[in-house]
Amino acid sequence: MKAWKTHASRIVALLGLSLLALQLSFALRVGAMAFIDPQSTSFQRSEGWRLLMQRQRVEWSQQWVPYARISPHLKRAVIASEDAGFVEHRGVEWDAIEQAWQRNERAEARAEKAQARARTPAKAAGGATAVPKVVGGSTISQQLAKNLFLSGERTPLRKAQELLITGMLELLLPKRRILEIYLNNVEWGEGVFGAQAAARHYFHKDAANLGAHEAARLAVMLPAPKRFEKLPGSAYVNERAATIVSRMGAVELP
Repeated sequence: MKAWKTHASRIVALLGLSLLALQLSFALRVGAMAFIDPQSTSFQRSEGWRLLMQRQRVEWSQQWVPYARISPHLKRAVIASEDAGFVEHRGVEWDAIEQAWQRNERAEARAEKAQARARTPAKAAGGATAVPKVVGGSTISQQLAKNLFLSGERTPLRKAQELLITGMLELLLPKRRILEIYLNNVEWGEGVFGAQAAARHYFHKDAANLGAHEAARLAVMLPAPKRFEKLPGSAYVNERAATIVSRMGAVELP
């Protein structure tokens, strides 16, 4: 029994050391980003692999541009749309996460009720029940942490790792650098990554020259870029963009 306990304690110690080494590797990579522009993200690599496996021929478009060459309108539009408290918070807005959790629970409860009704003989032939939309409540820093290093799966372990990396980003990088890396790597369509590629793809101009309404339309696309890419001038995009433009004047830039 004593030998078994010793063996188990060694395994636990090794697991702890492995976890510590993993976190240290993340911290070193984040720290290096203060001086080195990341060449790709985990999300971009997974997207490239997906396209390769599906044998889809997509023109990959991405070009890094420094913070000063990204339109202030786009910076304000993205903050207004994605994370209004970006310059004030420390990477996580716990109130937003709690509200998102509550919305997700209500959506799941509605889905369960719908499934229960669908099991009745009268509705059994009605087809599959829609899966509830999951709302994240993530800040720009959290989105960057996930895109840089993690998979898209939704598990408590993955979320915990996301929060740890978010803390590293906020501790080791200034807000300006976080926003710069985010805007140069975020997805804006199938194979379209970063502000410069999006500006060229949708408006045939450089990211530095985007106007307020153009920037707002790009910001609207961020939650579902592949879907909005097919309808960039839809009524929803235009209406939502007008709302974002009205909020942009109150946005403080890092």
